[in-house]
Amino acid sequence: MAATQAEKTVTIDGESYPNPLRLNDGTAVTTAAEWENARRAELLADFRQNVYGQSLPAPTTQTFAVTPTDFPGVTRKKITITVTGPQGTGSFDVNLFVPRSGGTPRGTFLLIDHRGQVGDDPGQTSGYAPVSTITKAGYAFATFDAGEIAPDDSGSYRSKMIDLFHPSGQELPDNAGRTISAWAWGASRAMDYLQTDPDIDPTKVAVVGHSRSGKAALWAGAQDTRFATVITNDSGSTGTKLARRGDGGVGAETVARVNASFPHWFPQSYKAYGDRVDSLPVDQHELLALVAPRRIVVASATDDANADPEGEFLSYLAAAPVYELYGLGDTGLSSATWPPPTDQGFRGPAMSYHLRSGGHGLTAEDWDVYLNGDLFSREGGGAGGAS
Repeated sequence: MAATQAEKTVTIDGESYPNPLRLNDGTAVTTAAEWENARRAELLADFRQNVYGQSLPAPTTQTFAVTPTDFPGVTRKKITITVTGPQGTGSFDVNLFVPRSGGTPRGTFLLIDHRGQVGDDPGQTSGYAPVSTITKAGYAFATFDAGEIAPDDSGSYRSKMIDLFHPSGQELPDNAGRTISAWAWGASRAMDYLQTDPDIDPTKVAVVGHSRSGKAALWAGAQDTRFATVITNDSGSTGTKLARRGDGGVGAETVARVNASFPHWFPQSYKAYGDRVDSLPVDQHELLALVAPRRIVVASATDDANADPEGEFLSYLAAAPVYELYGLGDTGLSSATWPPPTDQGFRGPAMSYHLRSGGHGLTAEDWDVYLNGDLFSREGGGAGGAS
């Protein structure tokens, strides 16, 4: 028998949201096998059609050219990834910094750099990309300039990789992915290389993004199960924040606003929901759930009203029932009541969260939580990281 409307929805903060544990026909999902064999594919299809767009396909051919340079304590590898699609060939660079500690790094962080601010220097110490801090902690760090995949510009976003797969003289299909989808695709191409590098463990790679690239990191991790960990930092609308919350009562960015301000980020099919988000077949807690059973890491900031930190917190909580199918539903939080304690990392077996004091940014304090959060293990749980 088909489920009732109440069963097809879940209540979050007093409002009805799509239930990740119901198939589109209303059938309950009660096991991890049902999630993996049926529900996961439905959700991915709905997100592709209605939110992020259809992804670029795998390249026809792809090659890696690696140039290593040794520095004190670190080897930097510049990898040029050349891809060919039906409309031509292009390339982009990945910088990989590997600590020279005599063993395999504890894990690798892959940053989608939408700012284009991460240079070649292994000694750089910015809060956004503290490469030296990361490598001294025993981790490898990889990054690519997202603008080399798709420029963050409505007039030229197609010019790098998208037009290798779509004729440049034709409009993209309404449901074709744009900039955010292309950046996620770029992260997967970088992962293609990381799986071949003998100096790192390809089973311990985290994709990381902040703000707009936090949206891309989530979409990359939802689709590409090779990423062991997915870190989304202050990603807000069409990232972690629940779409149906609107502005969250704090003036946060909404679906309508994000599409109006950045028309090149998402497909035309998403723009149809600007003033009717209740009609979306999905919401963002289901995107977080698509990472299960791998580790999801949600970071917010107290003064980042544009991203609606409470909406991000509620989305994180609402993804937990899917993790529970695997016995991993412990969020690590000390309470499900907003707000949680600030400046403290909370860690469950496969879910991690923290709310940093301050505004929108990827900071040294955030990285302190990531580097001390044991993100590539399922051991233990509870609070940890910065305090």
